[in-house]
Amino acid sequence: MKSKLVFLGGTETVTGSKYLLESNAGTQVLIDCGLFQGYKWLRERNWQPLPVDLASLDAVVLTHAHLDHSGYLPVLYKRGYRGPVYCHPATRELCGILLADSGHLQEEDARYYAKHKLSKHAQPEPLYDRETAQACMELFRPVEFEQPFEVGGIQFRLQPAGHILGAASVISECDGTRIGFSGDVGRPDDIFMPPPKPLPELDLLLLESTYGDRRHEAASPFEQLAQVVRDTAKRGGVLLMPSFAVGRAQMLQYMLSEMMFRGDIPKLPIYLDSPMAIDVSEIYERYADLHRLQPEQYRRISELVTCTRSVDESKELAGINYPHIIIAGSGMATGGRILHHLKRYVSDPRHTVLFPGYQAGGTRGDKMRGGAPSVKIHGEWLPVRARIETLQGLSGHADYTQIGQWLADSKLGKHTAIKLVHGDPVALEAQRDYLRQHYGYAAEVACYRQVLHLGEP
Repeated sequence: MKSKLVFLGGTETVTGSKYLLESNAGTQVLIDCGLFQGYKWLRERNWQPLPVDLASLDAVVLTHAHLDHSGYLPVLYKRGYRGPVYCHPATRELCGILLADSGHLQEEDARYYAKHKLSKHAQPEPLYDRETAQACMELFRPVEFEQPFEVGGIQFRLQPAGHILGAASVISECDGTRIGFSGDVGRPDDIFMPPPKPLPELDLLLLESTYGDRRHEAASPFEQLAQVVRDTAKRGGVLLMPSFAVGRAQMLQYMLSEMMFRGDIPKLPIYLDSPMAIDVSEIYERYADLHRLQPEQYRRISELVTCTRSVDESKELAGINYPHIIIAGSGMATGGRILHHLKRYVSDPRHTVLFPGYQAGGTRGDKMRGGAPSVKIHGEWLPVRARIETLQGLSGHADYTQIGQWLADSKLGKHTAIKLVHGDPVALEAQRDYLRQHYGYAAEVACYRQVLHLGEP
């Protein structure tokens, strides 16, 4: 048997990352176990049998906690997998929150489809439920950065990748072939996270290409955010910020509190109205050595940000009749508490809705950002009269020039084969051309279910 690598997701798309590594001796390890998201034809892959004998699967190794890298784990558990899941301790803690929430949303979707008879099945089932997501956490085996571990003769270690708390690149050696799995690579100048660690010598690298065709804007997100806050306050309005719970909500709290401390913006009340983001913020505080925030900056956040965990506390925000700021989920305004605030404020031109993150096509956030004259919330069409803004420059992904510099700072040689993953087709092709033209790397785009035999030229 020859060692091989099989691409089971994260190919020609930015979702569903899964790579099966198999040694000569038959050891099988799945690197990342992501959920396919977005378009229906991609989501349908979540329901198809994974072409892996789960009884023969020896381990799973995660790069980080985002659902496109971890969200399929409860499905493996549901189908009988009971092997270990290796990841950084912070990734384990974040997965404990994200996977349970994902299971809850799967249950809600199934109930919605049953109620409105939108499924071909009489009783539509969730892909997995909250209970299964919580149960799969028993499989997790936390591993610190740079701590080597072995699975059936295959060596592994995790090294910091920036991006979000606990995010790692996975370095592996299998039958004499040294392989790197980049995971999602952070920015060298990230506001919140340290830069990714350069890579060691590798024979093969699986490299993310999310920003393969885009560069980050040079404009300061601090200045843009400050202007939006000042303008909204002058109008006597409320600033609503739909936010992702992991990374983005913590960054927004930091940016607002720092600008208020410096006097760049007026000291408005800030409310973090997201139980999940509150829990995640507490995890970030426990792992203070993994990000850029200092203890005094955390103290400022705690002094200036009010956390509204209960439903009653959230409802009380409706009684505030002076300018304030609300950070709430979900990040694309597809659900969560932000919808209740939008219902209250979206039709009043005094207020502002500021989207600080990516908005997938077809989502409520994408439609509002695209200039939709009205938006449907809880079955009611509401005119959009509030100002709709987008905050640029907060992405946690390195752009194509930063990826190129990261590789140049690493110990890769021209012999290193690069397989491009985790990108849309246009981004993958652009990243390939850029790396070949400027750095001379033999970069190729990976294909879905491609089988790569290791050690072969």
